[in-house]
Amino acid sequence: MGKLIIIIMSTVLVNNFVLARIIGICPFLGVSKKTETAVGMGMAVIFVITLAASVTWTLFTYILAPLNITYMQTIVFILVIAVLVQFVEMVIMKTSPALYQALGIYLPLITTNCCVLAVSVITVQLSYTFIETVVFALGTSVGFTLALILFAGIRERLSLSEIPKSFEGTAIALITAGLLSLAFLGFSGLVK
Repeated sequence: MGKLIIIIMSTVLVNNFVLARIIGICPFLGVSKKTETAVGMGMAVIFVITLAASVTWTLFTYILAPLNITYMQTIVFILVIAVLVQFVEMVIMKTSPALYQALGIYLPLITTNCCVLAVSVITVQLSYTFIETVVFALGTSVGFTLALILFAGIRERLSLSEIPKSFEGTAIALITAGLLSLAFLGFSGLVK
C-alpha cells in the first residue's frame, strides 16, 4: 500500500508529466484557455491513459512477452491508444456536443499525445504489476489534469489583466507555464 501512495504522490506532484518531465505540452498549451474545456479534456485524458495503460500492460504481459515479440510494443500500444481515443471522441460527441466543439482538434490529438504512450511504455519498462500500472496511469493522468486546470485558471485570469503588447499570446502562455513548472519543483523533495 505504501508503494502505491508513493506512486500516486510521485506522478501527481513530484514527477508531473507536463510540469516536471515536459511531456504532453501540445494539449496543455492548446486546450488550456478555458477551465471548462480543460476539465473536459482532463477527464478524457484520465479515461484514455488509465484504460490504455491497463490494456497495453495486459497485451504486453500475456501476448507480446510470451511470444517473444516485444519489439512490436510501440506499434501495438499506438493502435490501442488510437482505438480508445476514437471511442472517447464518439462518446463525447454524443453526450456533450458543446464540449466536443470546444475541444476541437485537440481531442484527436490525444492519440498522438506522447504522455499517453509514455505511460504505457514506462509501466512496462519499470516492470510494474497490473495494480501498480493502473495507479501509475491514474496518478499521471490526474497530474496532467491538475496541471491543465491550474494553467487554464491562470490563463483566464490573465485574459482579464493588462499584459504588455510584446508578451501577449503565446509568450505569456509559455512564461506562465514555466513559472507553474517552477512552482511544482517545490514538491521535488516529497518522493525520492
